[in-house]
Amino acid sequence: MDLDETNVKILKALTGDARLSSRQVAKQCGVSIGTALSRMRKLEDEGVIKGYSALLDHEKLGYELTVVSEITVSKGRLLEMENEIARLPNVCCVYDLTGLIDAVIIAKFKNREELSKFTKRLLALPYVERTNTHVVLTTIKEDFRIV
Repeated sequence: MDLDETNVKILKALTGDARLSSRQVAKQCGVSIGTALSRMRKLEDEGVIKGYSALLDHEKLGYELTVVSEITVSKGRLLEMENEIARLPNVCCVYDLTGLIDAVIIAKFKNREELSKFTKRLLALPYVERTNTHVVLTTIKEDFRIV
């Protein structure tokens, strides 16, 4: 989808505050309510806007540990394993990669015990050959709002 200046303004408004009404989006973007509504619907229909959510402070919710796990998968079962891993609790992101490893997982845990169980569960999956898990010491930036 080609994003013009109005679409970009709408996306910036909504990523800044997903609770904005269409009236507020229109006012903030300098367009009519009808234009804002139709553009928002089109962005939703095209899959640019996948949903609306709140940004959470995971540490305040008790998720003290963020990990980045590298995964190596055997026998051409990468997508199958990635889809299975994506369904596991605590998993925030699953990325298919180029290079020496096959995938990277970002996950959050309340304590070491949860992380330990998760890591053992990953290693028990049938085609996961190897994992290499990094514990994040300090989060400098964690924000997927790039528009």
